Amino acid sequence: MPRSQQDRESMIIIGGGLGGLSTGCYAQMNGYRTRIFEMHEIPGGCCTAWDRGDFTFDCCVSWLLGNGPGNEMHQIWLELGALQGKEMRHFDVFNIVRGRDGRAVYFYSDPDRLEEHLLSLSPADARLIRDFCAGLRSFRKCLAVYPFLKPVGLMGRLERWRMLASFVPYFNVIRKSITVLMTDYSARFKDPLLREAFNFILYEKHPAFPVLPFYFQLASHANRSAGVPEGGSLGLSTSIERRYRRLGGEVTYNAKVEEVLVEDDRAVGVRLSDGREFRSDIVVSACDGHTTVMKLLGGRYLDETYRKLYTRTIEEPGMVFPGYVMLFLGLSRPFPQGDPCTTYLLDEQTASKLTGMRHPSLNVQFRSTHYPELSPEATTVVYATYFADAAPWRALNAGEPEQRTRRHQGKTVHTGPLRHGRDYYTAKREVRDTLVTFLDERFPGLRDAIAVRDLSTPLTQVRYTGNYDGTVLGWQPFVESGETLEEQIKKNGPALPGLENFYLSGVWATTGGLIRAAAAGRHVMQFICRDDGREFTADVDTSAPPPTHVVIPVGERPPSVAAPAELSAIAHSVHRTLGPSHTDKART
Repeated sequence: MPRSQQDRESMIIIGGGLGGLSTGCYAQMNGYRTRIFEMHEIPGGCCTAWDRGDFTFDCCVSWLLGNGPGNEMHQIWLELGALQGKEMRHFDVFNIVRGRDGRAVYFYSDPDRLEEHLLSLSPADARLIRDFCAGLRSFRKCLAVYPFLKPVGLMGRLERWRMLASFVPYFNVIRKSITVLMTDYSARFKDPLLREAFNFILYEKHPAFPVLPFYFQLASHANRSAGVPEGGSLGLSTSIERRYRRLGGEVTYNAKVEEVLVEDDRAVGVRLSDGREFRSDIVVSACDGHTTVMKLLGGRYLDETYRKLYTRTIEEPGMVFPGYVMLFLGLSRPFPQGDPCTTYLLDEQTASKLTGMRHPSLNVQFRSTHYPELSPEATTVVYATYFADAAPWRALNAGEPEQRTRRHQGKTVHTGPLRHGRDYYTAKREVRDTLVTFLDERFPGLRDAIAVRDLSTPLTQVRYTGNYDGTVLGWQPFVESGETLEEQIKKNGPALPGLENFYLSGVWATTGGLIRAAAAGRHVMQFICRDDGREFTADVDTSAPPPTHVVIPVGERPPSVAAPAELSAIAHSVHRTLGPSHTDKART
């Protein structure tokens, strides 16, 4: 029976991350009955947080594309109820990159301030600096026409021509920025710090990225549409989950899907790890892509393109985003000299002690400036991260894992294996101690102020979310994997060849971050509505007032000089207003 003649009403969604929650919201808006199965006990997937004592450690949103108006990204968040009633916080500096000699580059998103600052650092690079800032000015206008609401694969010829016509005024800046790698562009600078620092604008180094995504992020930030939302990552996820439930959707937590049930080449439901089976007319997987196609479906229904992606390409270096090593510190007192976000370029000796490190750099955020409501007043949260490959961490688990033991009646009793081997935990301790020492040298007294701490690796991410090698973003854009995936979706939609009633959503059905995951839910439902002959509809959530916005200044200073008084005052003022328990908290 052709898809358009099927009478499909019920839907099971695998995964309660942003892709799954978004899919559920748009499905409910369009008259489908949905149920989300999530393996964890809270929503959000990678977009989450957890408690340690009186502190909440937020591991995801450092900036949120579309959290301000003037672009289609913003409409998606409002449709999902993600931002309403919240304060959006914007810093006037996107990131600081500090060299090994202590010199710093302040990457203001405002092109005028950025140009003035860069010229003061290196007048010899005036021509290239002005070229970059001119491109940024142009890109700020380009964001207003950048399409997010409808997938290109569903656009008619006239729609595509209109979309392309809207980009004509920005053709030169787009053409130049998408054809030149940032590694090549930055190599043109005469100043050695600028030559290196430009690669770390987006916190970590992205060797495969052209200049375009750097413009995109900075321009969004300059337009007050890439700040952070009050309540943080888990607050964002729970807001969308509430929207989903108000629309009539159902969520089942602590429910791990083990298999997609298939009959006569049609997806008919799922089987959980406890053996229970649930049936539906449609199944949408918004969980890890590799798990979906190779485990839940057993490697079936893969054409040549998908089979290559998931069996060969995925194993090649640089085809998926790496995972993170993340250190959280809850400090018992304020550290006003800490900036919201700084990337430190590391020497070889320090980098050699950090297992799995992909590039010798460390991003440090004084996270309580972003989210003062997530920690007690007059305290500080530090969030230090680096891109890390999973393989070196996995290699530490070679051989038999260390055993848990306890004393019973004078004897040592083995109570079962730990999750990882002894070498793994030794490496974690070395990473933690190295990072604490590094931070204490730059912020004296930090070590003595540590109240709570937590360190995770890419394998932690695998354990909690099932993501392939601990990646948080899936396919890497601008390389073979991401380009192939996007072409496949554009050509055939978010489906697998030969399997009816099954669709893909979330970051593995697109490339990019949180807004891409949220947009993927909207897009997959547009394909499903097309297949069912329904007119797609979506409405902005009006159950709470629109978000408000505040700009927080970041002053230029050497690392040992205290921050401007107004920065600390703003952070603590926000904290007093919201209180330490303003947002939902989670235990993981």
